[in-house]
Amino acid sequence: MKIIIAGAGEVGFHLAKLLSYESQEITLIDTRKDSLAYAGEHLDIKTIKGDATSISILREARIGTAALFIAVTSSETTNITASVLAKQLGAQKTIARISNTEFIDDKETIGFSKFGIDELISPESLAAGEIELLLNQYGFNDTYEFEEGALTMLSLRLSRTATFVGKTVREAAELYSELHFIPIAIQRYGTQYTIIPRGDTQFKEGDTVVFMTSKGGDEELFELSGKVKVGIKNVMILGGSKIGYKTARDLCASKFNVKLIENKKTVAEDLADQLPNALVIYGDGRNVEILQEESISEMDAFISVTGNSETNIMSCLLAKSKGVKKTIALVENMDYYQLSQSIGIDTLINKKLLAANNIFRYIRKGEVVAMTKLTNMNAELLEFVVKPESKITNNQIKDLQFPKSAIFGGVIRNGEGLIPLGSFTIEAGDRVVVCCLPRSISEVEAFFS
Repeated sequence: MKIIIAGAGEVGFHLAKLLSYESQEITLIDTRKDSLAYAGEHLDIKTIKGDATSISILREARIGTAALFIAVTSSETTNITASVLAKQLGAQKTIARISNTEFIDDKETIGFSKFGIDELISPESLAAGEIELLLNQYGFNDTYEFEEGALTMLSLRLSRTATFVGKTVREAAELYSELHFIPIAIQRYGTQYTIIPRGDTQFKEGDTVVFMTSKGGDEELFELSGKVKVGIKNVMILGGSKIGYKTARDLCASKFNVKLIENKKTVAEDLADQLPNALVIYGDGRNVEILQEESISEMDAFISVTGNSETNIMSCLLAKSKGVKKTIALVENMDYYQLSQSIGIDTLINKKLLAANNIFRYIRKGEVVAMTKLTNMNAELLEFVVKPESKITNNQIKDLQFPKSAIFGGVIRNGEGLIPLGSFTIEAGDRVVVCCLPRSISEVEAFFS
């Protein structure tokens, strides 16, 4: 598949990196010579220096033969214009990264496909949605929903009191007669290695474990992990950015009590008008006295989404020291993103990585309909639609000779989430979620193609 990416920033580079595992024919366009040089040195791709809105540059990239054109520069206008031009010049499918969340809210009304843009991706909208999901799944560090919650991926770190610790996967499964969850990936404490668990894999204290759950599985996990489920109601948001505004608006609509702190007076005044159900405070959220005046210790969650990663991290650490149960920090630097819980913050989110992973699902083969990379782990979740002619169809899982570096996480059949064991038979039309290491992606896809 020939894919052209406009923009060699973090989103574009991460996309190109993911695609380089796929042996795709990738061309990366950017105006910055240094960004292209870095990408060219580290990835097996073609690079072109130039403006993606230039017809001659697009033709040089052979846009007429492209199956997919992805515009992810930092300029919304450039992305929209380049996508429209790419479509007119022969690209089969176009995706544009945008920052104005109104475009997402009204995309059906406007009808962007009429202009030549097949999909819109808003990192800000994705980040706000991720934050709301994390708050609704308090106690877990990472979440991802399939088919509106029929299956949910949840991640948690095992404390000493967790019932799992010291038991194998098989022994833990026996604790419940009817299974509503299954471990799909483990990262040992203090290591960077991702383990795809088998029946004899042992849970250890400090492990970060990713589970796939069907309805009710989250309650079982809470009980077994030794956690006490406490609802989140009072939320403080630091930063009136687009993400801060959209998060506050969505949380207010979901009946959360929201306080938003913004250090620019005019921005704070505008937000107060736009968010009548939130308490907007003008002040510097880095000031401990202001946070204490606003009763930070009474907050259930603290979300820092300013434009400065260091501010977000430090303010979340401060909130944690004041007893806030859930802290979420937005980070721009991908290096920070790898730190996660090791610095004491519950969840770090990176809007560029969210955008890249969301775009990536359009590129997968074998009827992949959803995809996400596990936070801080070298593993991916893929959702496939099973075709009648697929190798996997009408076979039991135990008979498939599935790669050891992959595991069936769940199956959605007629809208119901199911946790499949070895004797489970896959049927045409099933939506199957698989967790696998990058090296086995192609092998897994072959079962569904």
